[in-house]
Amino acid sequence: MSDALLAGLVLILALTLFAWDRVRHDLVAVTALGACLILGLVTPDQALQGFSDPAVVVVAAVLIIGRAIELTGVAAAATEKLAALRMPFPLQLSILLLTAAALSAFMNNIAALAITMPVVASVCRAARLPAAAGLMPLAFATILGGMTTLIGTPANLILSSIRREELGEPFGFFAMSPLGVTVAGVGLLYLCLIGWRLTPRRQGEETAGGGRNVFELIPPKPEIDEDGKAAEIDYEALFAEIKASGGHVLAIIRRHRRIKLDKVDRLAPTDRILVVSPLDPWELANKIGGSLAVERSTAADAVTSRVAVAHGSPLIRRPYDTIAAETDQELRVVAAGPRAAGAEGSLGAMEIRAGDQLVVHGPAERLEAYLRYGRLLELDRKSAVAVQPKRAALALAIYAAAVIAAVGFGLPTALTFAAAAAGLAALKFLPSGEIYSSIDWPAIVLLAAMIPVGQSFQTSGAAAIVADWLGIGLGGMPLFAAAAAVSVVTIVLSLFLNNVATAVIMGPVAIGMARQLGFPPDAMLLAVLIAASSDFLTPIGHQNNLLVMAPGGYKFGDYARVGAALSTLVVLVSSGMISFFYS
Repeated sequence: MSDALLAGLVLILALTLFAWDRVRHDLVAVTALGACLILGLVTPDQALQGFSDPAVVVVAAVLIIGRAIELTGVAAAATEKLAALRMPFPLQLSILLLTAAALSAFMNNIAALAITMPVVASVCRAARLPAAAGLMPLAFATILGGMTTLIGTPANLILSSIRREELGEPFGFFAMSPLGVTVAGVGLLYLCLIGWRLTPRRQGEETAGGGRNVFELIPPKPEIDEDGKAAEIDYEALFAEIKASGGHVLAIIRRHRRIKLDKVDRLAPTDRILVVSPLDPWELANKIGGSLAVERSTAADAVTSRVAVAHGSPLIRRPYDTIAAETDQELRVVAAGPRAAGAEGSLGAMEIRAGDQLVVHGPAERLEAYLRYGRLLELDRKSAVAVQPKRAALALAIYAAAVIAAVGFGLPTALTFAAAAAGLAALKFLPSGEIYSSIDWPAIVLLAAMIPVGQSFQTSGAAAIVADWLGIGLGGMPLFAAAAAVSVVTIVLSLFLNNVATAVIMGPVAIGMARQLGFPPDAMLLAVLIAASSDFLTPIGHQNNLLVMAPGGYKFGDYARVGAALSTLVVLVSSGMISFFYS
């Protein structure tokens, strides 16, 4: 077999595993890299070069810098002050969406979502609207913000590395900003004027007390007769009381197995009652005279928080009881989201999945640390971070100095951002144990492994073959049509793949097409850059889309309902601007 065919087969296998989403993405990338090494598509030295690539260094540094600034509380405080302004809901939402987009241009998209999500939910409630009115537009706004700067999303850095390899120079820090800001501005205008009105008006799970919680109740203690024997529990009367109190009985948990209600003939004191209810679990337990399977913490700073499990969490595919086991029973899962209603077995034995909603109870300090370790996104309880103006200003100044050094003095972005991250760590803006935990290591491994895989796709000639095929189909078309076609192909790929994998494939193809059709390579690369960050059609296209799905009560088709017009606008505006500037 030719090297081009082998490289194509490796990439197709990797893409299939990415789309299947049953295997960790970092493991898929490492497996693809190993296959390239065994087949001789990359040398041992080349296989390890991805870990020293500037894109990988910048991503790690930006995660540290973003977390340091997040811990100063300045972003959260500014967002909450904006939300407190008295103005009509559309205007208030518009300001928050613009803020979220601006934050995601300079920090991790999930962090930007985490800061603004509880605020948007509270603004929706104040306007007597469900959270669904604001959460999907918010997720889309954070995605739009990522396309405006070099560090806005890892895909931008991947395309910058591809440009360096093929054209000799990487993208500048703000090279994509004129196009990205224009596209993001049009997208935000659509979301503020039309998009939020197209969202469904369903109640979601945005708060621990206002969502549909699935939890286990312990039945009331049975009465003791004169002979000292426990009376049999009238389960039918108890179930009726639970229903009258605002709950719905799903099943009985007996010896960690679920028993359907139509097969229940008695209720033992050791049984657990599986209930779904919008009420606070302890409140419902008190109403029926029973108790919750999870006791309240005696810690003075005990809190209850609803969290979402982010992609890459080390808790995925582990049971819910893992959280209690890893925290010496200090943190406990009190309730879960509606997915738990249809699972088998007890709540604690359920397998955690990405996007799951969990209601966690325990000491605030322990919860804060565990959220970072477990990659859990807090949805409803804002951490009480006291803003220290001087430290916040210093952190922002260090970040700004890194940007100025890269943009104004031409220093390597990897060097300036690594120095800024080291400086913030040395000044103790992050606890020492959090410096490394703030880095998304699965994403780092994914990036580092996919860079050599992408290079093998280019050097083997496979990318040139694909570019020739596309070039034949687009031959004779104007730049606008070619850019639009590349954008559509990229968006379709991004429906099934993460944007890093999409950029690895489409970057070399775009350069090859540009050369064949006689267009500037940057024109096609920028079309890919914008489209790779345009995941607006499905909840699985971008992790932020998935994270708002349950809190907003969205269904799969709701995303296309709002995102189809947005995707069309992105393609038309980006292609029009590329045609105007590069024709």
